[in-house]
Amino acid sequence: ADSMSLPRLGCGSMGGTLALPPGKGPHHVGCTDVMVGHTRQGLFFRLFYPCLPRAGATEPLWIPRSEYCAGLADFSLRRRWCSALLSITIGFCRVPVSWNGPFKPCSSRYPLIIFSHGLGAFRTLYSSVCTELASWGFVVVALEHRDHSAATTYFCTAEAGREEWIHFQRVPQGQKEFYFRNKQVHQRAEECVRTLRLFKDITSGSSVLNVLHQDLDLSVLKDNIDLTKVAVMGHSFGGVTAVLALVKEPSFRCAVALDAWMFPLENVLYPEVSKPVLFINTEKFQTPESVAKMKRLSSRNSQTKIITILGTVHESQTDFAFLPGKLISRIFGARGTLDPHKGLAITSRAALAFLQRHLNLEEQFDQWNDLLEGAGDSVVPEAPFCRSNL
Repeated sequence: ADSMSLPRLGCGSMGGTLALPPGKGPHHVGCTDVMVGHTRQGLFFRLFYPCLPRAGATEPLWIPRSEYCAGLADFSLRRRWCSALLSITIGFCRVPVSWNGPFKPCSSRYPLIIFSHGLGAFRTLYSSVCTELASWGFVVVALEHRDHSAATTYFCTAEAGREEWIHFQRVPQGQKEFYFRNKQVHQRAEECVRTLRLFKDITSGSSVLNVLHQDLDLSVLKDNIDLTKVAVMGHSFGGVTAVLALVKEPSFRCAVALDAWMFPLENVLYPEVSKPVLFINTEKFQTPESVAKMKRLSSRNSQTKIITILGTVHESQTDFAFLPGKLISRIFGARGTLDPHKGLAITSRAALAFLQRHLNLEEQFDQWNDLLEGAGDSVVPEAPFCRSNL
């Protein structure tokens, strides 16, 4: 399996230690990778789920294979030769979850979240937020998109042992960025819809083959997921993907968009977004144009909320927020001033309060409802530049 392909070591000394936080909720969290189908029309995702504690559980690698370091180096630095440096600094870091841990049955059934990654990312780079949500009793599906927006990804062909890689693609010269990105966002949203359909198959008892042959039998999910309680979530390009998925699939009850990059969505679709969206923005990324687009949605639906977390930058909502060391900061951009643990707590609590409200959950997540109004330390409604213009 991908995640077990490197020896277990501490993180390289140049990068210090990546300390991704364990989930704060009542459940232990398990994790596995699932690939369905032998073509690029199939699906690939990392699954985070409540699990039973198991002694001596293995923790999966954060960067699943060296090819992903090469993809990150190419995307972030435009220098593929830096991949060896990344492998040394972050290649051995692990996620504090139980790899293929035994699924924890739930008679009341878990709600489902489908998570869409940002531009140049992939399925494992949001492990902190996915782990946190799973620890509170969600099954979280972190997709890896095949629209050439991932740093890299792959599928296993029907020919035994053969992989085909799909690399990140920049906007071709002479092509307008909107048209290129708009085509991608539609493909991404359709992958979210196909993922939900796959889970409908699993819960109806259909046999779904995981071509990666992991230890977790997907049939254990059959009576444990509530498909009347499904949300879609994402960061940046994934945030706008989540908004579009609401239009394409009525079964999605709501969306949580982390620092959504609204640019790729065509204007004609805004009136079609009838379901509520929670926009959780960082302080440094959004533009007035982007927030104006979010406000178009909030003016149509009073349940759509826009909040901004002060002291955060775009990468604050990814696992990179937890990477120490000046080298990593230099590679992946400036850091926010807000402690990343506090940033994650605000993001996840606001999301949980919103999900409780719109998935009709019987939990106590409404204790964090104030965050949805932008009340509390570090959180403001809408965007800081709107506030400073008053």
